[in-house]
Amino acid sequence: MPSSTVPYIGRFAPSPSGPLHMGSLVAAMASYLDAKVHQGAWLLRIEDLDYDRNVDGADAAILASLLRCGMAWDGEATWQSRRLPLYQAALRRLQDDGLVYACGCSRKEIQDSVLQAGLAKNGAAVYPGTCRHGLAHGKAARALRLRVPEGAAAVYGFVDRWHGEVRQDLASEVGDFIVLRGDGYWAYQLAVVVDDADQGITQVVRGADLLDSTPRQLYLQDVLGLPHPGYLHVPVVNNAFGEKLSKQTGALAFDTGTSPAELLASALLPAARFLGLDLQAGSLDDFWRRAIPAWAQRLSRQP
Repeated sequence: MPSSTVPYIGRFAPSPSGPLHMGSLVAAMASYLDAKVHQGAWLLRIEDLDYDRNVDGADAAILASLLRCGMAWDGEATWQSRRLPLYQAALRRLQDDGLVYACGCSRKEIQDSVLQAGLAKNGAAVYPGTCRHGLAHGKAARALRLRVPEGAAAVYGFVDRWHGEVRQDLASEVGDFIVLRGDGYWAYQLAVVVDDADQGITQVVRGADLLDSTPRQLYLQDVLGLPHPGYLHVPVVNNAFGEKLSKQTGALAFDTGTSPAELLASALLPAARFLGLDLQAGSLDDFWRRAIPAWAQRLSRQP
């Protein structure tokens, strides 16, 4: 549970690859309610480092959607693309400690290595350490990877406030992972760890599709000397085919052309029900007055 002595600071960190949809509304609502229940701050960070996927104007649309729903963030919104020196400084520290190396493996080569290293629980190929001891002759660097520990030191565990105890062996289930991509873009794992620490985030509330990423982030926090926030991963919304609802799977904006009453009926109340909150409300203000104590009660039933 969040500490009663440390001020609560949470955040919502969407990617501007399209408008907010029901899946992202659920994550936003959970993080917002958790901050309100704990009388804390709720920050907004636009995670726009994957430039190829960014959609012009999507960030402004996301901000407008949140405000239409009655979710106002504390302080000024931030953009990862304006924070690049922080990631560079973190990388230099990892390099100085000898924890980063150049990797020349293509995606196909890594996929072909599955027989050697196997698949992670999420179906991704485990990196077998091909370039750990140097690039093969004629190979050019394509990315930078972070060395993970071996043996017992590779096992990272934490207690998720929704799922309970989670453990992962970084060596056997992930392998050395990328911190700077071959296209020059900063990897999500590094950026999110640096941002959360810089912004003083004490509690991360996000979708369960990122549960598998948390042990990597805990390890990065350790090697960078950064504190561990608490974590709560809520269920993700799936489409009719069982796929995570996302822009890539055709998710549509939930608030296009809707009045406040329609927004409440078609988006906020269904999102709350998905999170296990059985609410009735006559207005947006009424919804949030009821949702905050309902979230506190919902959390009391979790591990």
